[in-house]
Amino acid sequence: MNILVIGAGMMGRAIAYDLLKYSNFKNITLIDNDKKSLELVNNFLKKSKINYCLLDLNSKKDINKQFQKNDIVISAVPYTFNLRLTKTAIKNKCHFLDLGGNNDVVKAQRKLFNEAKSNNILILPDCGLSPGMTSVITHDLVDNLDEIESVKIRVGGLPLDPKPPFDYQIVFSPNGLINEYLEDATVLENGKIQKKPSLTELEEIIFPEPFGTLEAFITSGGTSTLPYTYENRIKFLDDKTIRYPGHCEKFKLFLDIGMGNIKPLKIGDQTIVPRDILINLLLKHIPTKGQDVVLIKVMGYGKTNNENVNIEYYLIDYYDKDNNITAMMRTTGYPISIIAQMIEQKIITTPGVYANEEIIPTELFFNELKKRNIVIKKKINRLC
Repeated sequence: MNILVIGAGMMGRAIAYDLLKYSNFKNITLIDNDKKSLELVNNFLKKSKINYCLLDLNSKKDINKQFQKNDIVISAVPYTFNLRLTKTAIKNKCHFLDLGGNNDVVKAQRKLFNEAKSNNILILPDCGLSPGMTSVITHDLVDNLDEIESVKIRVGGLPLDPKPPFDYQIVFSPNGLINEYLEDATVLENGKIQKKPSLTELEEIIFPEPFGTLEAFITSGGTSTLPYTYENRIKFLDDKTIRYPGHCEKFKLFLDIGMGNIKPLKIGDQTIVPRDILINLLLKHIPTKGQDVVLIKVMGYGKTNNENVNIEYYLIDYYDKDNNITAMMRTTGYPISIIAQMIEQKIITTPGVYANEEIIPTELFFNELKKRNIVIKKKINRLC
């Protein structure tokens, strides 16, 4: 089989690295519209046997040609491209996976189920960290309980050496970050799907030192399809982003005054987009390099065999110093590479458009992560 990775950014680099190290694909191709990005990946991967192609995603003819040469396509570009790329994959009969990032896009992809099935291909959105890895964890949690009162997903990427004012490090698209902070989140309350505003319901969450007491708050996107998949199984489900204390309040001030807006604003003779200014300021004042860590807690409460049970899944993943790969790259890029390899190995074969929690074999997925030293610990407490 041949595989195509679209996007030579940080996540595309991690995906290509994992495919080279673990997969059996005959050909691996990486495309991007920026020559410098491709050269950086080539140097990072020590000039390995990867095919590089400079290509503009707006060139339909060239994109179709690339899809026709490959059996599986991975999108590591912003979510705004994913629906169009999904349709291109269906047209050219190749499996398609992406890193997600927007609930409306995923809903539109899900509507293409019949077309994907009739063309005998698999479409899997949201294959990164959250949603993605946390969706598979939730699937495993559900399988361990007969009755489920609550599932609380807590996940975040943090710098190991936080710097003011936000104590944050840009580890993926700042535009995607703003969307997570602006759009409403989908949750389950009393077994019903509801919307909640992001940057609300601030809480404390504790991790071992040197992290200690951190904060977590509602953000959009992380639950993705989970509320719809488990509407009749889980009474309460939410997802919160973990940050250093004070981050939420500081960032919320900028969004409250409209700095996240995409509607053009006329000032004198100039027209500006507030979000463009915010993104440029973030890139100027927030570090984009440095060692990072990804923290995860997924906590479930319910019953099994008529016993009350607490289940906690726990992960701390650090920057890979030996290979210069961030924790966010590892925990976002490796899962989608693992899933692509499951398709290549015919472990996943059912055609259609699916959510991760519907189709990914949990034990095998966790074992593959463990091979990459991403170890998810599970603790089950039986209560009296």
